[in-house]
Amino acid sequence: GCSRIRTINVTASDLAHIETISILDLAENNTITVNVTGQGSYEYSLDAISGPFQSSNFFDNVSAGIHEVFINDTNGCGTIQKTIAIIGVPKFFTPNGDGFNDYWNLKGVNTNLNSKSLIYIFDRYGKLLKQLNPNSIGWDGTFNGLPLPADDYWYTIKLEDSREVTGHFSIKR
Repeated sequence: GCSRIRTINVTASDLAHIETISILDLAENNTITVNVTGQGSYEYSLDAISGPFQSSNFFDNVSAGIHEVFINDTNGCGTIQKTIAIIGVPKFFTPNGDGFNDYWNLKGVNTNLNSKSLIYIFDRYGKLLKQLNPNSIGWDGTFNGLPLPADDYWYTIKLEDSREVTGHFSIKR
């Protein structure tokens, strides 16, 4: 005939569901905003599955390239991830054969993300020098096999998401 009363608190929790990931790229300060839904309490990490995590869903000063976004449920229900691309365009390159910056190419591209983008490179007079596939190693600064001089060159990039970007960069020799 004994009885006992216990109070148990239950915290509803679940894996996050990614609604959207808003990306501002091709900028001086690239940013990512991760929007999720779910019953959990979530924390966020960029490129590090084990953290450090932050409570904010906003990342700024993100480098151009391919990144992994991790969303962790703080109640222990697990972590989800999503691969994203931050598009970036180098301002210069140095095709001198030293193994560093020898090729100019779009950043934030791989065979799964933005692989169908097109890149056109022009000289200062508008002459088409090269059409690049972003999955290639990049442009080596030559035209018809001859090295072009240190100068500014212009590009037009037609991205897979229908954006078109124009600008210029330099060859430094």
